[in-house]
Amino acid sequence: MQIDTSEIQSIGDVLLDKTRPLPERFRALFTLRNLGGPAAVASIGRCFSDDSALLKHEVAYCLGQMQDEEAIPILVSVLEDVKQEPIVRHEAGEALGAIGSPSILSVLKKYENDPIIEIAETCQLALQRIEWLQSEQRTQEETKITTNPFKSVDPAPPAVPATLEELQARLLNEESTLFDRYRAMFALRNRNDEPAVRALAKGLKCKSALFRHEIAYVLGQMQHRACIPELLEALGKSEENSMVRHECAEALGSIAQEDCLDKLKEFLTDEERVVRESCVVALDMGEHETSSEFQYCDGLSKVGAQTSEPSA
Repeated sequence: MQIDTSEIQSIGDVLLDKTRPLPERFRALFTLRNLGGPAAVASIGRCFSDDSALLKHEVAYCLGQMQDEEAIPILVSVLEDVKQEPIVRHEAGEALGAIGSPSILSVLKKYENDPIIEIAETCQLALQRIEWLQSEQRTQEETKITTNPFKSVDPAPPAVPATLEELQARLLNEESTLFDRYRAMFALRNRNDEPAVRALAKGLKCKSALFRHEIAYVLGQMQHRACIPELLEALGKSEENSMVRHECAEALGSIAQEDCLDKLKEFLTDEERVVRESCVVALDMGEHETSSEFQYCDGLSKVGAQTSEPSA
């Protein structure tokens, strides 16, 4: 079905309208992401002037998931803009890796040693993903690795299947590269069972904030209540990186159990704006998770809630 430019513009106006509630703007973003095309990319890209780091982070993520090379100049400008919040610049780097074009290797290399460790680690991962996409290793592994049941474009390919114990050991090995540990993470995520959830939850104690934030994200995708205690513990740590806390909040909203939602309400006045806003979105998402109304789409956003359709 063809959607004309005026309709996309109208949805984009909702996304850009700071007077509208944040969940409403998120829904406009997801709608544009679903529609795709140059007009949608341009409309989404205009949101980087907003004052909400959470929304801009989500905008960058959606542009990456769209895998449209039209978004590359927008994302490069965000990554290079030191006035943007680190959580936004990191997400722009990850989105460039998701698009996977070799044309941006030089840009990513420029920031692989950035003084902000989360940005440096993100660009290292993006570089390794693009290099893997071009490698003989990919050709050898593609028929062996498991299918992602959540359909998201991830920062690293899943590892070749191994035992739960082997994958957990790789996941938690602080001496290994982040890329290798991410591969173990996504292989465990693709197992999508309680033992894998429990193994992944151990990663919330690891050293890298970027790693911990991605652990929270995949736990939100899996929507299993076995990880609720670990997510709540991380969310409740005021000293924890806000990138991690925000992801834990959204994962709890995705799981959408009553005890999760009650706890989220306690953080609506948190000192960190990105945490407060994540709780607002997570509560809205939790309410819709059990209703027949609009559903937040997994693979469209880091909030991680599944649609009513099993493919997401």
